Amino acid sequence: MNSSRTAWALLAPTLIILAFVGLLPFFYVLYVSFFDWNIFSKTGVMSWAGAENFRRLVFDADFLAALKRGIGFTCIAVSIEMVLGLTLAQLLMIRFKGRSIFRALHALPLTVAPIAVGATWRLMTIPGMGPVSYFLQQLGIDYNIGRSASQAFFTTVLMDIWHWTPFVTLTFLAGLSALPRAPFESAMVDGANRWQIFRHISLPMLRPVILTALFLRIMDALRIVDEVWMLTGGGPGTSTRYVGIHLWRIVFPKTDYGYGSAMSVLLLYFTIVLCWLLITAITQSRKGAGT
Repeated sequence: MNSSRTAWALLAPTLIILAFVGLLPFFYVLYVSFFDWNIFSKTGVMSWAGAENFRRLVFDADFLAALKRGIGFTCIAVSIEMVLGLTLAQLLMIRFKGRSIFRALHALPLTVAPIAVGATWRLMTIPGMGPVSYFLQQLGIDYNIGRSASQAFFTTVLMDIWHWTPFVTLTFLAGLSALPRAPFESAMVDGANRWQIFRHISLPMLRPVILTALFLRIMDALRIVDEVWMLTGGGPGTSTRYVGIHLWRIVFPKTDYGYGSAMSVLLLYFTIVLCWLLITAITQSRKGAGT
């Protein structure tokens, strides 16, 4: 009994901080989402709107387009990151000279702040000055992310892959290192090749790790703002105006706090549903592995 009280006493400061940082802002945003509130309107006061803000979202073509772009960006970037991360993790399980140095260098992008990543890629892609633009022009490719929507979109995808593939690699590397060696040794004794071992032993045993990494990366990619804002500002046009940037433009320049709050709540609901689906898949995979 005393140990239980001691544990709760030690957890209390953290729980209080989480309540102030997480729960109170959420309930406040939920409250504001039911009001029409623009501080630069004639009155500047909150007026009850009920579910009107949520109804607007359903028919808001700009929001739906931003959500579609964000989902497309997430699907492409995260899929490539998962494949590259798993491949690199498999390679890093092999002992070779300089492996520890490569691990350290590979993890360096994770130490860079997102806003610095966007600024760095912006400098590298400046037409006529950045190294990326220069070398592509030498190859006869007209590269200008300020003018080409498709180039801007795929540049943001490449930037995200460069920034977050090391995270996926380290996650898979930890998972591979924790796997029991007995199944692999038995498979090699039975004459299985590397592909058969990977397909029938490594992948099934790594399923919880794969789903966890997938869960974390989808959540991060859906809410990307800093890197894309520094690189393209959401342009050209609206080609890289993902959900986070669209929400920022609604809340701050337009000061439409009620509608922006409703958008945040809807995105949170979408995230919770996705989390629930992934957590359910992780739980089932662990039960399957246990049986």
